[in-house]
Amino acid sequence: MNGKDILALGFEPGPHIPEMLKIAHAMQDASDHEIKAAIMHLAPTPKLKLTDGLDYHINIHAENDIEQSNIDSVHATMQKLMKTPVIKSGAIMPDSMPAGSIGSIPVGGVVASEAIHPGMHSPDICCSLMMTEFENVDPIDVLDTIHKNTHFGPGGRKSGQRFSLSTRLLDQFRSNSFLNDKRILHAAHDNMGTQGDGNHFAYVGLSNSTGKTCLVTHHGSRGPGAGLYKLGMRVAERFRKNLSPETLKVNAWIPIDSNQGEEYWSALQIIRSWTKANHNCLHQSVADALDIKIEDRYWNEHNFVFRKSDGLFYHAKGATPAFDGWADDATAKTIIPLNMAEPILIVNGLNADNGLGFSPHGAGRNFSRTKHKRMNEGRTDQEIYDEETKDIDARFFMGITDISELPSAYKNAANVRHQIKSYGLAEVVDEIRPFGCIMAGDWQQNAPWKKNKSRVKP
Repeated sequence: MNGKDILALGFEPGPHIPEMLKIAHAMQDASDHEIKAAIMHLAPTPKLKLTDGLDYHINIHAENDIEQSNIDSVHATMQKLMKTPVIKSGAIMPDSMPAGSIGSIPVGGVVASEAIHPGMHSPDICCSLMMTEFENVDPIDVLDTIHKNTHFGPGGRKSGQRFSLSTRLLDQFRSNSFLNDKRILHAAHDNMGTQGDGNHFAYVGLSNSTGKTCLVTHHGSRGPGAGLYKLGMRVAERFRKNLSPETLKVNAWIPIDSNQGEEYWSALQIIRSWTKANHNCLHQSVADALDIKIEDRYWNEHNFVFRKSDGLFYHAKGATPAFDGWADDATAKTIIPLNMAEPILIVNGLNADNGLGFSPHGAGRNFSRTKHKRMNEGRTDQEIYDEETKDIDARFFMGITDISELPSAYKNAANVRHQIKSYGLAEVVDEIRPFGCIMAGDWQQNAPWKKNKSRVKP
């Protein structure tokens, strides 16, 4: 028997053939059926092919031509995404918009899979919201205090201005093979108490139901999460090459029954704990500085992976859990912001089948930041700012207005709210009316590399 005979038994060519031949040569009197049974264990795992694509739940409809164009792009990317062989179901939310190359999970997308896909939670792992309601305090005092205590922009805090990282949490980082990394450990220290940039914010408002001042923060896992994402994508890519080369790199997965799968799942939970602590230290700093009592506090995440009793992993890219018991520290209420000039919605999840048990995480966009800026050409940033923030105390931490974060950059808040109700995704139980909001601002305008580039060499 030679290599061609092994291939004739139905095996693919590869480095396993010589070992198969050794066994076959020792079975000269055996039948082909007996030889095939004896060498089957040496065959590599069959490559998983892309599927024809599964249907997915649609919880969004267009109110105008611009929204229709956005939805068409969302469908194009979801249709390619849903061909990934380990995916079992999917859904899109009213705040859906494309994010990344075609085939990438969109913002407002939910995907249930047999495995963990690092590309589906993005570098901003566990991007999340925390709300604290205070007793008897003026909102301006809360806004001024969080402005003084928080940190927006790239990087971390300077030495002497950092919040402490608990030894318990640090030990968890060191015990995990993904997180016991010098860069990640350094970021875990100096990124504590930071909020980053983009659409992250510190929002102060008044509860409709109690009239009391509330602080809501929005940010994710910063450097530690970004570091884990990079390592996870490398591992997932190795599995992709061996298991399913046809799968897009952005949808590569880590099998949960592998050592790396369990370790990555554990790392995600540790990053979740770090992110919650990151929110908590900022909220507590306000209570301590003003010496005020906390009436209520809760939080919820998006850009995360949730494991349900059906054994599947639910990847929520910009979608909020709306099913009972989504975490050990889960409360009935979750938080959905819309834009800095609109009330933040406090909702109860409805565990809708058509949403796979999720609701939107916010308002989303119909066009990119760049396109929004082009649409406002001919008007100064100050004119746009004055018009859209005249009723609130809107601040940009870096001192430069970022018009791509003003209300007009987002979807119509009333339409999003209407669609949340019409698709039965969540029930609004309270609102936090806006008083003021702090965001990073356009920190890149005066970034060091731009200053250096503009210098004239002698």
